[in-house]
Amino acid sequence: MEAAAAAAFASGLCPSTRASLSSSCSSYSSSSLLLLRDKVSLSNCSHCTNVKHSRNFSVRASSSADSVVTLLDYGAGNVRSVRNAIRHLGFDIKDVQTPEDILNADRLIFPGVGAFAPAMEVLNKTGMAEALCSYIEKDRPFLGICLGLQLLFESSEEDGPIKGLGLIPGTIGRFDSSNGFRVPHIGWNALQVTMDSEILEDVGNRHVYFVHSYRAMPSDKNKEWVSSTCHYGDNFIASIRRGNVHAVQFHPEKSGDVGLSVLRRFLNPSSNRTKKADGGKASKLAKRVIACLDVRANDKGDLVVTKGDQYDVREQTKEKEVRNLGKPVELARQYYKDGADEISFLNITGFRDFPLGDLPMLQVLRYTSENVFVPLTVGGGIRDFTDSNGRHYSSLEVASEYFRSGADKISIGSDAVYAAEEYLRTGVKTGKSSLEQISRVYGIQAVVVSIDPRRVYVKNPNDVQLKTIKVSNLGPNGEEYAWYQCTVNGGREGRPIGAYELAKAVEELGAGEILLNCIDCDGQGKGFDIDLVKLISDAVSIPVIASSGAGAVDHFSEVFAKTDASAALAAGIFHRKEVPIQSVKEYLLKENIEVRI
Repeated sequence: MEAAAAAAFASGLCPSTRASLSSSCSSYSSSSLLLLRDKVSLSNCSHCTNVKHSRNFSVRASSSADSVVTLLDYGAGNVRSVRNAIRHLGFDIKDVQTPEDILNADRLIFPGVGAFAPAMEVLNKTGMAEALCSYIEKDRPFLGICLGLQLLFESSEEDGPIKGLGLIPGTIGRFDSSNGFRVPHIGWNALQVTMDSEILEDVGNRHVYFVHSYRAMPSDKNKEWVSSTCHYGDNFIASIRRGNVHAVQFHPEKSGDVGLSVLRRFLNPSSNRTKKADGGKASKLAKRVIACLDVRANDKGDLVVTKGDQYDVREQTKEKEVRNLGKPVELARQYYKDGADEISFLNITGFRDFPLGDLPMLQVLRYTSENVFVPLTVGGGIRDFTDSNGRHYSSLEVASEYFRSGADKISIGSDAVYAAEEYLRTGVKTGKSSLEQISRVYGIQAVVVSIDPRRVYVKNPNDVQLKTIKVSNLGPNGEEYAWYQCTVNGGREGRPIGAYELAKAVEELGAGEILLNCIDCDGQGKGFDIDLVKLISDAVSIPVIASSGAGAVDHFSEVFAKTDASAALAAGIFHRKEVPIQSVKEYLLKENIEVRI
């Protein structure tokens, strides 16, 4: 694992600097390497004009001190969205390079992403833990996000116990999935504000976006810190506030307009004291409506959004052209405005030969994340590969570039199938699969496994050794039973593993969410495969996204009413404007299904 992280670290450096560090990298953890790479790239590589740095550390010269925000980015996960949100609100960014940068900050944002232990390791090794404690104890303006809240507590049970900064009494613990609640806690949930928090004044009864497996619990010892709670199995701490020190468990940079208002009130607390009208009805975790964009190059080389009919994306005409339903960045922005809870990009032709060379798709992510403040998922070609020069790249490096370009979650397809087959064959978790590597560094909440199954009918459930179900609709020859065969390579190759077996295996290997497609229903507009969605959502304790087949608003209510799916995804009906996203949500509300408005 550390070797993979070292490769990811070194890939961003020029050859001379890479050589000079070769002997010193072995003592660093994967997260430490991520921070070290950025520091070295900045300080040692300025003479290398051909190096393309993954982050921009400059602050515009015209910036005044009042418009500068100090950002503590230790190198894990998607912090680009926080940067984009800050810039969207008219502020410039100064990146922390030394502990002194923390002590000298006028306002500090710490968007923690990833696991507790590696983050604390980075903070301790760089001397930033002591600087953070000193800064916060002096009641300086501070905003922690997600892990940036958890690290303020005494300790965490995540791979632990691990000591935290110790500023707030309490231990970070894992959500209990034994009571039927899915872990990670992913989605839009409601807040119960318990004290005047200032930065939460515009939230009211509206949803905000959470994605985490661990949480802090309120107690008598920390109650004076707690400004809001959220209910998910238990009431956990959603935000804290003491004086000028704030921290939130949710992601304001991914919570749409309401999240931007939280950031705005922190960055400029005196600008607008008028509370906005509250039009929300949030009371619990909402069901998510996700817009999916299948992206590929057409025959002219232009990147377009397309949509398949049972995975065939070409028009049924003489020319057989790739179906063109719009430009990806423009469509993503429109769906954000229309109320999509997440945007999912599937790169259906990219990365066949050289994943890190697919600059157009990376640019799509970068441009989209500048103005879209809901979660972005991207999939396609996330795997180990060797280029034409014999240089090996790990799936971790490929995923890291996705995250740096604006993705919040990555989706793994074929590679997860191969990993699951090997795991079921040997019973051994090697830690070498893309699924295991990425979830270990970035957390399981950042990894989605996309399953592409095809229904196979059988007359007798004993005809196969895989999990079968009694189907709602009989097969072509009157068969009452079926199993779901998983496929790879865009549905072109069937594998000897069922969707049920795959889902159970990838959960054990580190998947945090399942995107459940169905080749039989794809593009048909007759509704989701309820039998399949129920089978998988009942089999795992992680969230399941239902996909393939939506053609009307009642298809969404049906899948939520008849299964335990956490979200439903659609593509073609949104692209062709047959069913607007807002119409779906209004219908779900009428059916008493909680959604974000």
